[in-house]
Amino acid sequence: MSEDTANGVRNSASHNVKENSRIIRVGTRKSQLAQTQTGSVVNMLKEQYPHAQLEVVAMTTTGDKILDTALSKIGEKSLFTKELETALEKNEVDLVVHSLKDLPTTLPPGFTVGAICKREIPYDAVVVHPNNVGKTLDMLAERSVIGTSSLRRAAQLKRRFPHLEFKDIRGNLNTRLKKLDEKDDFSAIVLAAAGLRRMGWENRISQILEPEDCMYAVSQGALGVEVRVNDPDILEMVSALNDTETVLRCIAERSFMKQLEGGCSVPIAVHSVINENQLYLTGAVYSLDGSDSLKDTMQTSVSTQTQDEDCSVADVQHVGITAKRIPHNSQAAAEKLGMDLANLLLSKGAKDILTVARQLNDSR
Repeated sequence: MSEDTANGVRNSASHNVKENSRIIRVGTRKSQLAQTQTGSVVNMLKEQYPHAQLEVVAMTTTGDKILDTALSKIGEKSLFTKELETALEKNEVDLVVHSLKDLPTTLPPGFTVGAICKREIPYDAVVVHPNNVGKTLDMLAERSVIGTSSLRRAAQLKRRFPHLEFKDIRGNLNTRLKKLDEKDDFSAIVLAAAGLRRMGWENRISQILEPEDCMYAVSQGALGVEVRVNDPDILEMVSALNDTETVLRCIAERSFMKQLEGGCSVPIAVHSVINENQLYLTGAVYSLDGSDSLKDTMQTSVSTQTQDEDCSVADVQHVGITAKRIPHNSQAAAEKLGMDLANLLLSKGAKDILTVARQLNDSR
């Protein structure tokens, strides 16, 4: 966002917020990671709007309560968002900070993602048991057990490291690390590197999994700020946090998953990058054991320059995202790229792979 445009956004939103003497309530999950992530967003907002009064409201979600079942088996699309969205709907909070990968590609009516902050690294990370310090996955003994509740990670890693076994592990970041360290059930666990870095726990990372080993989840590493569509002051306010490259990459990734009708109950993975105004998206689908897969890459031209609002398209949503002042044509191109790549994989048989994966997962 250019300095003049950013100043205009700040002045307009700051004036409206200040005039109303409004306390802005920020909803979040109660986990330590969620509150740390929300704190970073609150700090960014305070930098932009020094006079704004911000108050954090933490709550427990369904996904936080169900700890004995793999996420892929529960079947609920809004495990970590439903209670937060209910509070948003009831005006108990004014905006909600999410890990964007937790948000379904279609949001309930009346809600939108008004900002996507600059992405942390989206890759997965290996954290090993204290007895295995310094080892990577290929160095672990035959039949070592790796903990992950992600079908996407398990499918790719079974294919890449056939000597290892994979078992579900649930709980928030702290809980999973405790299960790893205090018992001998797992030789290592696989987590999103972004969460570990945000918590300041980089020293626990034994290995970063590059896309050649394990492509990441849609929107992994990105924080999204969900708001009410009918609250223009808040939508304007949070738009100052948008990172153009992150927004365009996440639109493409979310569009890819939406067209495939995917979620956490099927193994879908992505990798995206913007280089010299070209957005490259690689997407893949896998069978549960990783033995069957389809993968391809497509690209499209985009502009990462911010622009003044065209009122006719200012509030157009792309896979649940309203990204003000980011070129509409580029957002539309990113969305089309995701759809086109999904359709390419579907034409090659992706639906059959995902249908079998879903049925096998349901029967486990």
